[in-house]
Amino acid sequence: MKILLSPTFVRLATVLVSTLAAFVLAIVGVRWLRRRLVESDDNLENLGPDNASAVYPYSAIIQQLKQQKFALENEQQAQRRRAKTSEHITASMIAHLPCGVLFVTPNGLVRQANAAARQMLGFASPLGMSLTELFRDAKAVSDSNNDSRVAEAFQGALQSKAGTTNFESSYLTPNGEERLLKFTLIPMCAPTGETLGMASVVSDESASADLRRARVLLSETSAEMALELRTSLATIREWTEQMGRTTDREQTRSLAGDISAEAGRLEKLVGGFLAGSREDQALGAGA
Repeated sequence: MKILLSPTFVRLATVLVSTLAAFVLAIVGVRWLRRRLVESDDNLENLGPDNASAVYPYSAIIQQLKQQKFALENEQQAQRRRAKTSEHITASMIAHLPCGVLFVTPNGLVRQANAAARQMLGFASPLGMSLTELFRDAKAVSDSNNDSRVAEAFQGALQSKAGTTNFESSYLTPNGEERLLKFTLIPMCAPTGETLGMASVVSDESASADLRRARVLLSETSAEMALELRTSLATIREWTEQMGRTTDREQTRSLAGDISAEAGRLEKLVGGFLAGSREDQALGAGA
């Protein structure tokens, strides 16, 4: 009797009764839900023609939407494949161009550089480098004679978005090779006007500059040669006239010796000039 009246036994009995009540309620609830589901299925099966005709259009619409979704997914996949193919073609074309191509982001970092650009600039991989690191103190010389640094010219073109910009630069590679590079900057903008970056076409004009210098030197040498020839021919003519007027054999012999020596000097002078011309022609053909 004491056990039945103890608080511990009362609590245990209360928990047991509560558990049994909850179990019974759960069984009753499950049976009620099952009965409701069965009745719902029977009502769907027993739909009349009018009710069935009201349900079918929704089913057809759902099927149509599923088909449109499937077609849209296929089209999106096809567009992604075409975009990747176009990117691969563009990248392959840029990589094999004989001129250098650089793409610089709006914050002044090199994002792309093809093989020709890497060879001209003397860097194995300039990707991720800033314009200041890449060009250092190289000067940009434009048609307007506004000298500035190459990095500053890039930044100015990025900020102005004013069409293409052309300039040349005497560039020193990390290996110490001096090259005359020509840059064409083309701002790249989105349809919304947002700046995507700067594309730059780079060409090495070093050979052309060497050829221009050689032509200037040849022109100067030709002018000097013409002056030498004119002076020598005038001297030879004067000595010849003296030979015609004199009857002294010793003087005639002396004048003849002077004329022969002058002719020999002219022959050597012309021979050296022609040899230099042939070398310049070979250099131009090789360039």
